[in-house]
Amino acid sequence: MDCVSSAIGSTTTSSNRTNGAPRDMVCRGLLLQLHRAGHVKLPPPRHVDWQPPARRRPALVEVPSEPQVSPLSEIGPVEIRQVRRTADEELVNSLVQQHHYLGYVRPVGEHLKYLVTAQGRPVACFLWSSAPRHLGPRDRHIGWSKDARSTNIRFVAYQVRFLILPWVRVPHLASHLLGRMSRQLSGDWERVYAHPIYFVETFVDPSRYRGTCYRAANWMELGMTTGRGNNAPTHRPTRSLKQVFGYALAKDFRHRLCQVD
Repeated sequence: MDCVSSAIGSTTTSSNRTNGAPRDMVCRGLLLQLHRAGHVKLPPPRHVDWQPPARRRPALVEVPSEPQVSPLSEIGPVEIRQVRRTADEELVNSLVQQHHYLGYVRPVGEHLKYLVTAQGRPVACFLWSSAPRHLGPRDRHIGWSKDARSTNIRFVAYQVRFLILPWVRVPHLASHLLGRMSRQLSGDWERVYAHPIYFVETFVDPSRYRGTCYRAANWMELGMTTGRGNNAPTHRPTRSLKQVFGYALAKDFRHRLCQVD
C-alpha cells in the first residue's frame, strides 16, 4: 500500500479548492494512479475523445469587421468584461483562434477570459492563466526561495493571449487596456478563486514584436526564456526564445510572495 499512501500524500487534504469548487482533476488523477497500480479497477470509459479539450478548435463566431480607425478618446466607453463561464466565452475563444498568430489554446489551471468592447463592438481579448512554476527571469526578479515559490505561485498570473482585433486601429489602445487590466484582474481573480494576484507576467516573441505596449504600460523586461519549455529532454533549446515581461499589482509584492508559512 506504499503507492496508495504516496498517491494520497501527493494530493491535498481537502477535496475542495479555496473557492469551494471540487478538486475534480486531482481526484481523477488519484483514481487513475490507484487503477494503474492495481489497487482499484475502474470501469472502461463510456466515451473516448480522440481530441483533448485543450486542442479542440473553437466554433467559428462571426463579428462585424468594419475598420475602426480613430483616436482613443473617440472610440466611446471601453468595457473590459470577464466572460469565463458566460455566454460570451465562446466568442473570445473564436476571436483568439481566428486572429491571434498563436491561435487558441485552453488556459492551464486557474484562468480567466476577458472581452473588451467599445460601443458594443468587440475590440480586444485577454486570456489569463496560472503562471509557469519555473521561470528563471521572474524568479530572480522576485527573489523568492523554492519553498516560497511553491507556496505562493498561485498569486502570480500569466497573460496567455492579448489580442487587439486586426481591423481596430486605435493608437495607444493596447497600453491603455493593459493599465485598465492591471487594476481589475486581482479583484476578478479573488471573486472566482478566493485569492488575489500580486504579480503578472507574459512572453513576447522578439522576432515579431518589440513589447512597446508593455513598456508604455510600465511593465518591466525581466530577461529571456531558455527556449527549453517544461518538458525539454535536454538542456538545448527546443523552441524560440521569448522576452519575459512582468508587472507588480501590489507595491509590496516581494514581501507577499517571499513569505513562507
